[in-house]
Amino acid sequence: MSRPACGGRRVGRRYGAIVETPTSTLAGVATDPQSPAALWGRRGFLLALLALVIAGLLSVLGVHAVTRRADDLGWDVSLTYAGTARPGLDVPWRVTVTHPGGFGKSLTLAITGSYFDIFETQGFHPNPSEETRDSHRLFLTFTPPQQGDTFVVAYDAYIQPSSQAGASGTVAVMDAGRPVASVPFDTRLWP
Repeated sequence: MSRPACGGRRVGRRYGAIVETPTSTLAGVATDPQSPAALWGRRGFLLALLALVIAGLLSVLGVHAVTRRADDLGWDVSLTYAGTARPGLDVPWRVTVTHPGGFGKSLTLAITGSYFDIFETQGFHPNPSEETRDSHRLFLTFTPPQQGDTFVVAYDAYIQPSSQAGASGTVAVMDAGRPVASVPFDTRLWP
């Protein structure tokens, strides 16, 4: 049997001995007065943590696709890509080229080559019939469809898990050796 004693302690017998145990594990612990700066610092940290959790729940930090378009000299280029993403996630990258009257024997796209450094890839669909690269651009030459005036190429990829910074670039159709209908794009990465 135990009974409360003065000072917030219990007194009881165990195996014939009188034992005193505190009623609280915090008994005797003195607290220092908190400074207002430390208190507001903790509150600020908790609010930032709450904002991060809410952003995650609302998928603000996920993949968000953006579509941009340009037209020039009868060429219409539309690009759907990840405006924001996180490492390790699959992302869209699809170019649609429209040209009234078709494409001739080949269609070449000029793309900023360093943009693809942030990706792990399965490749382009369809595969280009020829690939070349200069110091800045990657040139992909495709055999276009025999009929119709629309060509679509997709890049099956995901952001490398080790990527910490995004990338930007442009995609354009090469017409008579010069780029036309150039579409700029930019992918930002969240942690």
